[in-house]
Amino acid sequence: MTARKSGSRLETEIERCRSEGQWDKIPELVRQLSAKLISNDDLGELLLGESKLQTYLKENPIKQGSSPRGPRLKLVEVRKHLTAALDRGNLKADFLQEASLLMAKICYIEGEYKDALGHYSRVNLDDMQLVGAPVYRLSMIAEAYATKGLCLEKVPASSPSLSNSGSPSTNRSSAAREQEIITCYEKSGDIALLYLQEAEKALSAGIQNRSPKPGPTAQDLELGYFLETGLQRAHVIHFKNGNLTQGVGRFREILRAVETRTTQNLRMTIARQLAEILLRGMCEQSYWSPLEDPPTVSPLDNPTQQGHTYSKNYTLSRCPRVYSGENLFCPQENTEEALLLLLISESMANRDAVLSRIPEHNNDRIISLQSASVVYDLLTIALGRRGQYEMLSECLERAMKFAFEEFHLWYQLALSLMAAGKSARAVKVLKECIRLKPDDPTIPLLAVKLCIGPLHWLDEGEKFGKMVIEMGEKAAEFRAKGYLAIGLVYSLKATDASLRSTQEEYQRKALGAFQRAQSLSPTDHLAAFYLALQLAVSRQIPEALGYVRQALQLQGDDVHSLHLLALLLSAQKHYHDALNIIEMALSEYPENFNLLYTKVKLEAMCRGPEEALLTCKHMLQIWKSFYNLTNPSDSGRGSSLLDRAIADRRQLNAMTLPDFSDPDTVSGSSSSFSGSEPVSPTSPSTMSTLSSPLSSPSSPLYIFQPPPILTPTRNPSGLSPLPSPPPSCLCPPPPPTKTRTHSFCNHVVLRQLSNCNEPSCGPQDANTLGFPSMFSVCSVHATSIAASRVEQALSEVASSLQSSAPKHGPLHPWMTLAQIWLHAAEVYIGMSKPAEATACTQEAANLFPTSHNVLYMRGQIAELRGNIDEAKRWYEEALSINPTHVKTMQRLGLILHQLQRYSLSEKVLRDAVQVNSTAHDVWNSLGEVLQAQGNAAAATECFLTALELEASSPILPFTIIPRAL
Repeated sequence: MTARKSGSRLETEIERCRSEGQWDKIPELVRQLSAKLISNDDLGELLLGESKLQTYLKENPIKQGSSPRGPRLKLVEVRKHLTAALDRGNLKADFLQEASLLMAKICYIEGEYKDALGHYSRVNLDDMQLVGAPVYRLSMIAEAYATKGLCLEKVPASSPSLSNSGSPSTNRSSAAREQEIITCYEKSGDIALLYLQEAEKALSAGIQNRSPKPGPTAQDLELGYFLETGLQRAHVIHFKNGNLTQGVGRFREILRAVETRTTQNLRMTIARQLAEILLRGMCEQSYWSPLEDPPTVSPLDNPTQQGHTYSKNYTLSRCPRVYSGENLFCPQENTEEALLLLLISESMANRDAVLSRIPEHNNDRIISLQSASVVYDLLTIALGRRGQYEMLSECLERAMKFAFEEFHLWYQLALSLMAAGKSARAVKVLKECIRLKPDDPTIPLLAVKLCIGPLHWLDEGEKFGKMVIEMGEKAAEFRAKGYLAIGLVYSLKATDASLRSTQEEYQRKALGAFQRAQSLSPTDHLAAFYLALQLAVSRQIPEALGYVRQALQLQGDDVHSLHLLALLLSAQKHYHDALNIIEMALSEYPENFNLLYTKVKLEAMCRGPEEALLTCKHMLQIWKSFYNLTNPSDSGRGSSLLDRAIADRRQLNAMTLPDFSDPDTVSGSSSSFSGSEPVSPTSPSTMSTLSSPLSSPSSPLYIFQPPPILTPTRNPSGLSPLPSPPPSCLCPPPPPTKTRTHSFCNHVVLRQLSNCNEPSCGPQDANTLGFPSMFSVCSVHATSIAASRVEQALSEVASSLQSSAPKHGPLHPWMTLAQIWLHAAEVYIGMSKPAEATACTQEAANLFPTSHNVLYMRGQIAELRGNIDEAKRWYEEALSINPTHVKTMQRLGLILHQLQRYSLSEKVLRDAVQVNSTAHDVWNSLGEVLQAQGNAAAATECFLTALELEASSPILPFTIIPRAL
């Protein structure tokens, strides 16, 4: 009785050791078993043979892709044990099957594939029961199916005419054999997952029922060559045969199985591979839900394999557990599923990161880094497609734990920060990239691009530009770009300089740098263009014309070169030719507002203000279609312009603009704003319907309700949607454009409407909020940047006091709209129509109440009405916000002259000349003041200077053209 109990205990311990892979304990347990139960000697032979075989495989692992050949000396003893157990025939049927499976395994290891298949045919794997089978036997069955599949791949088909593709029977035989191989691997994978789940469950139960000698932890379980092959080989064959649908389906089956600790690395690999397939090999039209069966016919599959499509034709008596429940998330499209898989992989990669720098962990650390890098590269593709640069930069920040001395991850982070608009942080990361890779000229060039663009860090930009130049021949073709960057820095410094001598010094340096860039790269149109622009700013008009023509020969459709050519022609007073150039450029770039601003000025000069007003109306239509915005609620009194529209008496057929003589229309339309939320396109159904008859498309001019609200929309995935073409809305769409131009514009809109949390992010800080492109003498000025930020803060306060309805979204669309209204106001001032000009200025004021340009325009209107004191007050308020606004300084100087305050007028005008020495109207006003003071000689010199500068003065300042690398 005691012996029977002892034998039962030993058998249980043996079964546990076999399940947990503790092969070193088997010989001692067999010795104890043989001493107590003599009749089980054959079982001892089986156990000893199995333990020695598994120990041999652990010490001499089979590598993926290897083809074992020939007998192994160390396996001779294993074969003796198994042969003895099989020959005597005293074992139970289950143990006989196990001995045959082990013998087939030895045959495969020694390269005897036909003998191995013979053992499997005698055992008949499909008849082996999974229900109630011990855990270790599940592993043996899974390995047996994998080994059988490997043997079938190694052994050629019995038909001698296998290569004869013309035989239908051969094709059928080949397809059936392929089906059998895949079935073996899929059964092996399913049973392997079941084994790992049951083994982990048994380990957990053993830990809870703590024994005196607890077994190993779950991490100690290893897949081994055969189980890993069973899990991974099926989908490899599917993809090799061009059957992408079945391969993806197999991936999903493995991933849906309940996870175990042993399969975590495998799951991360499979998730990454599936994400790559979804991103690179599947479109939205061919996608199907993970909860649905794969389609029988799919465009993803190889057309030549359509007649040999694999179909799953087996059912296991016991399947691995899968995740199930009512509230599980299920992806709805390929990018969403890929992103989910990659975020899971990223989490696993971060959790299992090997960060130790000691030599013993070097290989593990390299493997961990490579695995994480692949995941982050795929995340860059997935999130970059959706414009989710903010989220991408956050993911890459988590990768910084891997990034010690790793250039690739630092560089990816820098690029993602640039795309997300976090320019200041991007520059800091680029500095680290430069340290890691000091001989790469593209990195400092990227830093220069940020420094002279959104950040306006000119001293920092100069340092980065000199880095490229100092590389010499190492920089190769990028050396010319280095000189170009330095030239742009000096050009912008010249614009910022307050002393004329400093301006001239920087202009001279800029010209030298651009000339050097042009000599190093004579085929680069940008070098010729910026040289022409700098010559134009220096008022060397004939030389600038020569270089801009050269730039256009190199790049005939460059928008900035065409714009510069038009401004140069206007400086030579060829206004009609300049207008023709602008119209030609607009045919290629119909949504470029800088071109449209110039067109308004030229049309007012050449064709009269009526044509200019029609262009302003066209700009409003483009703005509405381009940014695809919704109108605010009409709950306030008089919030619609159309409700107070008045007819223009000119010959413009119902040309209308609002009349703000009614005080009810002045309030209720301003709003505060916040630039920290992302914006996505909205559908036309959300647009407010205009009831006024003047809003019909047949009317030559109809204006939408100001100021609109950017309304974010959400899709089921939670990601911002891709930019879509402008919907048909109340205003007619802009003229059709080429595909290249339209896609580029959509990308620009997506970037401009992306989230930005830094106060320094975005071009609006430097040249848009204060609208200097329209009224100032320069596009980027150090003091105008500060003025812009002051205006932003004051406008937020003023708007919040006037209205409780917030204006969501980034500032750029609203600043563009304000510029359009101010251009229309300027045209009306030229027509001596103060009421209409006041209405347009009020619309800009609703958006930015304390903009110095809005205050300047109100001063202009007050002057037009003869209210000198009021005009003086407006100009002084404008200068309190932007002390270097030359137009305001010039008008204030003239008013002080009219008030006979000559000394103060002279000081204001001299300060204006100090800011911009090429403003001819300021020189002329200074001459008038000096003449009134009796200083005829100085006045004459000022008048001559004004005449000379006016002869080369463009219709708008040359610096309206952006200067960026």
